[in-house]
Amino acid sequence: MAHFDFELVGKIGSMALIRKEDNDIDYNIFSRLGSELRPGMIWVSSGATEIGRLDYVKRAGHELLGDMDEVKTDYAAQGQTILMQQYRQFIPEQYSVRQLLVEHTHFNDPEKREHIRRFLQRAAVQGAIPIINYNDPVSFEENRRMELSQLRNGHQDVVECVDNDETASVVAMLVRAKYLVILSTVDGIYRDAADPATLVERVEGGDPQEVAAMIKELQASCRGASRAGANGARAKLEFILAPVLQGTTVIIAHARNRLKDILNGDCPRTIFRIK
Repeated sequence: MAHFDFELVGKIGSMALIRKEDNDIDYNIFSRLGSELRPGMIWVSSGATEIGRLDYVKRAGHELLGDMDEVKTDYAAQGQTILMQQYRQFIPEQYSVRQLLVEHTHFNDPEKREHIRRFLQRAAVQGAIPIINYNDPVSFEENRRMELSQLRNGHQDVVECVDNDETASVVAMLVRAKYLVILSTVDGIYRDAADPATLVERVEGGDPQEVAAMIKELQASCRGASRAGANGARAKLEFILAPVLQGTTVIIAHARNRLKDILNGDCPRTIFRIK
């Protein structure tokens, strides 16, 4: 039987944390999610840039103009404080909340990776819940591309972690999580992003090779993304492949559902696992 050091690593996407029609934060999502988080869980949260944008527009009455890298940096820096404020407000007060901002360099360096692993292990035994996000305010694209290119010259596998689906997958592997739950604005993986009736409920096999083949086949059939600018199902499937092969059960589901219902199969979802 596989050994797991953490019960769950979870991730939620930016658009799942806001009410797009109202240009505001979805406080119900934060409330429901916060009430379920416990020590022994690690949460990867997108949302800083979009929440920072909404907050700036609400205060200034207009969006920022200028270089898009700089605009994203400014929005993300403004949104990080609000993001953490929401988690702190709704996570039970007896638990500590700790923020961890990561970059690609942290996971491509063995010493930094081990430092993060030990931090996460301490949090579990100290009654704390880590909230992880990519450190957008100090990372800009041109410099990131140069650093990644240099890393690829000396490594076979390089972690980028700009996409928090990848960050969550990397963290799940780092801590050997039993579950990796990815929450978004759809019920799971659709063969056709425009047709909810094409939801794939189960991707299960008797050994890693069988499951890997099923995931690759599903990747080939997936078309489109759930929204403009999203990486879509293909990217998600690429990121989750390694955790699944490690023995982690991966579940993709809608953020409106409770974690316990997602884990128990009491709502629509796509589950990936080796039986």
